[in-house]
Amino acid sequence: MMRGLIGPGRSRRRGSRFAAAVALVVIVGLSVAYVSGALATNPVGVTTATFGVARFDNIDSTTKTDINPGAATDFWQARLNTKGASDLYVLQNTIVPGGTFGWHSHPGPSLVIVKSGTATFYMADDPTCSPHVVQAGSGFVDNGHDTHVVRNEGSVDLVTVVVSLVPAGFTRRINEPAPANCPGLPNG
Repeated sequence: MMRGLIGPGRSRRRGSRFAAAVALVVIVGLSVAYVSGALATNPVGVTTATFGVARFDNIDSTTKTDINPGAATDFWQARLNTKGASDLYVLQNTIVPGGTFGWHSHPGPSLVIVKSGTATFYMADDPTCSPHVVQAGSGFVDNGHDTHVVRNEGSVDLVTVVVSLVPAGFTRRINEPAPANCPGLPNG
């Protein structure tokens, strides 16, 4: 037998071991993907209409408005500053009674207007999993990077208008698994 060559028996065994190792890696990978997907909580009873999406380069905007001309220091102020390109989404969500957005997070901030109905949201990092209720005509800020769920626990459709700013190319919404501290909301 020539040096460096392996006989037919050893070659098949080595090939079988390699195939078994590849199969094991594939099975483990698919299992992780399946379990991750199974643990995520998807929206139920939600219809979304996208009004627009636009890409912006760096944003550096500051404004100040005198809200009381009689008082020299009574100003309303706003500042928006991003480093890197951003995608801005404007959408409207309609959630039927009993509907839920499912547990999720965002890679950037969102301003949420409750146009009609009542939004009830829960934060995954709240040890008591207490509801936060937002009535029509009000709104709330989602700073991003926190896991939460918004539900319609009322008897009429909940309609929200959302403006989200996220890093360019990122998905606006990330499905998350239900937190252990909210056992009463396993699906959001």
